[in-house]
Amino acid sequence: MTNRKAYPSDLSDKEWAILEPLLPKTGMGRPRQHRERELLNAIWYILRTGCSWRMLPHDFPAWQSVYSYFRMLKQRGIWISLNDALREQVRQQAGHEAEPSTLVGDSQSVKTAEKGALVAMMGANESKDASATLS
Repeated sequence: MTNRKAYPSDLSDKEWAILEPLLPKTGMGRPRQHRERELLNAIWYILRTGCSWRMLPHDFPAWQSVYSYFRMLKQRGIWISLNDALREQVRQQAGHEAEPSTLVGDSQSVKTAEKGALVAMMGANESKDASATLS
């Protein structure tokens, strides 16, 4: 694990066992200085506490390293892939299909989006103005 005292936001062994296989394998580039689990623990700390990157406690890797790892995962679409994979696992454990099959849409939002709200409103106002001048 690590030499530091655990934070409540740290990944448990069970959580790490689920996430580790979903993370990209290191390959090209220089070897990492920090373990991925510790980088994720630092990211979870930021997310749970709402502190800024620069206020990350000193017993985590340097904030620049943590932010670089976070940004790399974002740029490669890994956060979306992790979310999708975890959602599928949760749904299957609950006895559902991996992907949801129902969509609920608000018909008012759909109508507004189809017409283009501003254009639709401007057209309605113009027709009222035109009818007022004809009377």
